[in-house]
Amino acid sequence: MMAFLVITAIAAIRRTDLFAVTMLFGIYSFLTAVLFMDLDAVDVAFTEAAVGAGISTVLMLSTLRLTGRFESSRRRNPLLPLLVVTVTGSALVYGMLDAPPFGDPQAPVHQHVAPRYITESPDEIGVPNMVTSVLASYRGFDTLGETIVIFTAGLAVLLLLGMREGQNLRPSRLAIGDFLVLRVVVKVLVAFILLYALYVLLHGDYGAGGGFQSGVIFATGFVIYDLVFGEADVRRVLPPRWLARLAVAGILLYAGVGIFSMLAGRPFLDYSVLAHDPVHGQHIGILLIEIGVGVTVFAVILAIFYAFSGLRRPSQVA
Repeated sequence: MMAFLVITAIAAIRRTDLFAVTMLFGIYSFLTAVLFMDLDAVDVAFTEAAVGAGISTVLMLSTLRLTGRFESSRRRNPLLPLLVVTVTGSALVYGMLDAPPFGDPQAPVHQHVAPRYITESPDEIGVPNMVTSVLASYRGFDTLGETIVIFTAGLAVLLLLGMREGQNLRPSRLAIGDFLVLRVVVKVLVAFILLYALYVLLHGDYGAGGGFQSGVIFATGFVIYDLVFGEADVRRVLPPRWLARLAVAGILLYAGVGIFSMLAGRPFLDYSVLAHDPVHGQHIGILLIEIGVGVTVFAVILAIFYAFSGLRRPSQVA
């Protein structure tokens, strides 16, 4: 929420229609998060607020900085992209035909899987937040795959755009250095944003949150500081070359927990071997993999922002 208010102030300072549209998208995401809260889907609401109203708004603002008012005239053949989108959409629609109706209480997931998690999770996992127990323990292998997908997506963006190490970085991306109040407010808010990200990471097994939300919030703090104070200051704190290492380190930490459990004679990602008490081992394992997820998500999001912010409009290239 604090990050959203800061971005709103930046958009008000710029006073452009595109920035206003961007803020409308952010407001829509925020209202969607409120809707999820009304449906008692707290973790989903938290994710929507962090990603939709938070980092997505920030990335859209940084992207608008790179675009001009008019599109350059280039002749492209739209048939191939149209064919790819049509085939992909048709495959997705076909795959959903056998899915049960939304909210059907007789769906298999509500008859077998959900009762199993609800009744056995307190004794087997011992985590108050059942969403965390499902995603981090029962479906830990799937979550590892999702983390690898995030890493792969970030890697693809970096291969397409590249990322500069720090040559000719400007002191301020949005040219708002004269707005002293905004600079002072951001200096104070960044510390609280980063502290709150750590709280979300460490408290995700007891309340809403976890590694994914924590990584997004942590990256948002760095991005906001970049937007206000410029690229040079942020990249001195966290150079681009470290982001790829952090992203890999997060995945290795996650997978390393599973490999350790296998070496101890248990199934992959069976956290019970991490302590004498199986429930205590579950807590340790969930914390470790949440840290891995948070580190990877943070590194990938910040790397994508670095890649975008390193680009220049044709008029800005010397």
